[in-house]
Amino acid sequence: MTNDPDRPDRRTALQSLASLAIAAQAASSSLASAAPAKPPGKPGEFDFLNGQWKISHRQRPAGRKDWITFKGEATCWSILGGVGSIEELRIPERGFSGMGLRLLDLDKRLWNDYWVNGKSGVLTTPGLTGHFENGVGTFTAEETEDGKIVIARGVWDRITPTSCRWHQAVSKDGGKTWDENWWMDWVRA
Repeated sequence: MTNDPDRPDRRTALQSLASLAIAAQAASSSLASAAPAKPPGKPGEFDFLNGQWKISHRQRPAGRKDWITFKGEATCWSILGGVGSIEELRIPERGFSGMGLRLLDLDKRLWNDYWVNGKSGVLTTPGLTGHFENGVGTFTAEETEDGKIVIARGVWDRITPTSCRWHQAVSKDGGKTWDENWWMDWVRA
């Protein structure tokens, strides 16, 4: 065998290798562009909640079609230089209190949103995980209910210096449809 580049079998082999290399490069480029960008989570994103709030709740309890409304209030503050946020929620007319704890995983750049019911003192895990994008924070978690996956989603939006909104929904079909079950309209006190 000689190294003659003009030999037909060598030329065919080199063309085939070049074609494979080009195809591999294209596949690699499309995979890199298809890979999701690293979430933009950063300290201080929950600072908009710092302070005192009045909250109008609209909730549809499980198994009901009608909505109930009630008032609440919250006190919120940042901790650890904005890497954490604490919310103390109070609903006096229902004798209820709870705590939201939001922590930013600095390596993953994702927020984890946990809840503690004041009646149990137990931190619910897993928390909802997510990030803010274009002024909207979307947080999700998968749970199992009757052997089926249910996705829970909480969204922070309509964020201004004096107001914001949080709403919650669940999906039992992999996110194709959502059953909204709680809305909270926050107004700074």
